[in-house]
Amino acid sequence: MTDDRDMPSGPQDFLKMFTETGEQAVETQQELFKQMLGAGMSGGMDMNQLGAMSQTATFKTRVQSGGRISIPDAEREALDIEEGDIVQAVVVPVKRERED
Repeated sequence: MTDDRDMPSGPQDFLKMFTETGEQAVETQQELFKQMLGAGMSGGMDMNQLGAMSQTATFKTRVQSGGRISIPDAEREALDIEEGDIVQAVVVPVKRERED
């Protein structure tokens, strides 16, 4: 149960909540990246895996019907991803606004 004081009451509160949530997601991704690099330095990753990590994109998207997500055009172009390519996704929930 959430406290009414935690709920955004206006546009500035929503913007602040959105910004904080985005910052938390970036911090989580950076920590994961550091852990992966640490594993690479201790022999847990080979150079091919480290090279593949340099071709990554971080973006936010909405889950669509059937659990589908879309990769934005700019990221597909930057990473040369085409229809039918196999990609790997790491999903970090950003914020849930649900009433159960």
